[in-house]
Amino acid sequence: MTLTTKSVARVALVSTLVAAAAGAAVLVASPASGAASTLAAAAQQSGRYFGTAVAANKLSDSTYVGILNREFDMVTAENEMKMDATEPNQGQFSYGNADRIVNQARSQGKRVRGHALAWHSQQPGWMQRMEGSALRQAMLNHVTQVASYYRGKIYAWDVVNEAFADGSSGGRRDSNLQRTGNDWIEAAFRAARAADPGAKLCYNDYNTDNWSHAKTQGVYRMVQDFKSRGVPIDCVGFQAHFNSGNPVPSNYHTTLQNFANLGVDVQITELDIEGSGSSQAEQFKGVTQACLAVARCTGITVWGIRDSDSWRASGTPLLFDRNGNKKAAYNAVLDALNAGGTTTVPTTPTDPTTDPQNPESCTATYSEGEKWSDRFNGQVTVSGTDNWVVTVTVGSPQRIIATWNTSPTWETANVMTARPNGNGNTFGFTIQHGGNWNWPSISCRVA
Repeated sequence: MTLTTKSVARVALVSTLVAAAAGAAVLVASPASGAASTLAAAAQQSGRYFGTAVAANKLSDSTYVGILNREFDMVTAENEMKMDATEPNQGQFSYGNADRIVNQARSQGKRVRGHALAWHSQQPGWMQRMEGSALRQAMLNHVTQVASYYRGKIYAWDVVNEAFADGSSGGRRDSNLQRTGNDWIEAAFRAARAADPGAKLCYNDYNTDNWSHAKTQGVYRMVQDFKSRGVPIDCVGFQAHFNSGNPVPSNYHTTLQNFANLGVDVQITELDIEGSGSSQAEQFKGVTQACLAVARCTGITVWGIRDSDSWRASGTPLLFDRNGNKKAAYNAVLDALNAGGTTTVPTTPTDPTTDPQNPESCTATYSEGEKWSDRFNGQVTVSGTDNWVVTVTVGSPQRIIATWNTSPTWETANVMTARPNGNGNTFGFTIQHGGNWNWPSISCRVA
């Protein structure tokens, strides 16, 4: 998130389209009696987190802190960990305001996402005047010093933020950091891993929601390349700054799933949706359902607590109004989290879909089929190879009761392995859902 105006990603205008794009049935049960009553507790039911961005100067606001302590279990410093805040003068590091946020979070048993180690924006003045090898070394030193200082206290770092250009090129943004060499992102990730081996390392960007967009494909190719060469990257962050003029694409779930299929976690990192009332509520619900539908979507962070705390305050884009009251959007998110509470998140990474010794790659795309009261159909299309193995994992109490165009075997009652049977690269199945409407988790590898 920047402090200046920037292009924002897309969000649905029509509630049924949001639900479809999010990968869940339109009919979602209301939370049962005894369901979780806070966002964090509801998300924890499926092994996920629900976080928020926090500003140090708001920690003296009792209403703000009350909501923070009650509702969220992950915290991101809004600006206090960025480069200009943590190294205002070269070699002189300042952690006071960032420490206030970290200490507040940890004292309440919350985890922290670090944001952000390297970025073309919000650089201190001394860094803006640098270039070439001097800038490269200063950036790497910054990554090393800040990640080392917080070693063991950070769940995940946004190591590099917003390095790709908008538009049709699919290439890197022209910035002073990019001009230090095309491998600067890789170098930043390697430095971060050395400084804090226990933190997840993420690439974070905006306008990467539509699978067909050049920017999305550019980031995807970078992650695919990093995974194939052993560059340490664990997660991809989707900022998700949405508004009514830019609807979420119908392939939003496909985007999240395809990145997850590379063997990285996906996280919604800066969610806000301009609007109000039931339309805004449906949009928030759809995004939440999209995360719940992807096993490796490990959590959601909203970019602020109350509408008045938002960088887009006039658009009333958050879950609480300026007085701290829960909005319809809050209830929609809570209901979706409670309805999706049976999905579990894997703790070990999936193998990358591209083998550096094998030019074939494997991408499996899931699409929703017909739905009935007790079951629904799904279809998987494989691209990149004719020699594929797809693993389909359903969440309890779901079970697969029929398949077509594949030769399946079963690892467990919930895990099916599908292979080609001569009928092409698209296959399908019927899931008896037992009340769990979540989409299955899909992973693909080259046989």
